[in-house]
Amino acid sequence: MEALMPFLPYIFILVLLVLYLSVVPIMIQVERKVSAWVQYRIGPNRVGPRGLLQPIADALKFLAKEDVIPNHVNKWLYIFAPTLMVFPAFFVFGVIPFGAIMINGQEILIQVGKTNIGILYVLAVSSLGVYAITFGSWASNNKYSLIGGLRSAAQMMSYELPMGLSILGMIMVVGSLRLEDIVRFQIENGWGILLQPVGALLFIVTAFAETNRLPFDLTEAEAELVGGYHTEYSSMKFAMFFLGEYCNMFTASAMITCLFLGGWHVPFIGSMGLDPAIVGYIQVVAMLMKLGFLMFFFVWVRWSLPRFRYDQLMNLGWKKLIPLALANVIITAIVMAM
Repeated sequence: MEALMPFLPYIFILVLLVLYLSVVPIMIQVERKVSAWVQYRIGPNRVGPRGLLQPIADALKFLAKEDVIPNHVNKWLYIFAPTLMVFPAFFVFGVIPFGAIMINGQEILIQVGKTNIGILYVLAVSSLGVYAITFGSWASNNKYSLIGGLRSAAQMMSYELPMGLSILGMIMVVGSLRLEDIVRFQIENGWGILLQPVGALLFIVTAFAETNRLPFDLTEAEAELVGGYHTEYSSMKFAMFFLGEYCNMFTASAMITCLFLGGWHVPFIGSMGLDPAIVGYIQVVAMLMKLGFLMFFFVWVRWSLPRFRYDQLMNLGWKKLIPLALANVIITAIVMAM
């Protein structure tokens, strides 16, 4: 085991890459099954046992489809946009801690990259997603795509401000920008959702807007914009936009878990007298279970709530969420000063 210690970061990278790539087919199946459950339908049940091989069939379908590049598009931006949608989501996940395990009496944090500005890094890199949608819509040279891209830019800029302010309250309480420090603070003092309930609610709402999920999917509203920013895309380029969407959901779920749900912490597990090595592995499983629940929650909300009108979306962001987030920061500062 000691011989593997220098290679642990590379092992973590490989494991996270496999985890990330497996999330998308799993979530496609979950999306369809949950939507069928909500709407009293059957869902996929033909390809493989209980339809479990349907995501593989979808992947093969995307790979086999003709990759059409329309004549009227800006070719280089058109090709670059789907790539830009996927890679920021991969980079963000490197700073998210998944747990702490004991190896030879030494605590090893399951985290690829350690940085003192973890939260700022996540916010900075994840905000690049708006460029992918904007570039794709502009390069498509299609009025429906362009409207979807403009909506996306306005929506993401509107909701990034309350998202940052909702995190600020937790940063003030903990006194650190490192995600692992925030998790350890919650282990000792209680989960963030109890310390910052308003901040947690704000962050969850803005996470839906930032990932373009219903009820905030105005960028691809099919009733108004055909398909929105990806109207002109086909084959694997079209699939990469959805790969980025699900990866962003996974990242948002991980951030919610680390900031407000105690990260890998399992309440009262320290008082059970278990071996520290076993406790570490249990906590990693608990982290993955929290992520799974939040991903299910994203899907459940999508198939339960109607889409907002665009003016309602903007009013909610600027007139409700931002004042509420500012009030939360001020109240947190007053309580800490007292």
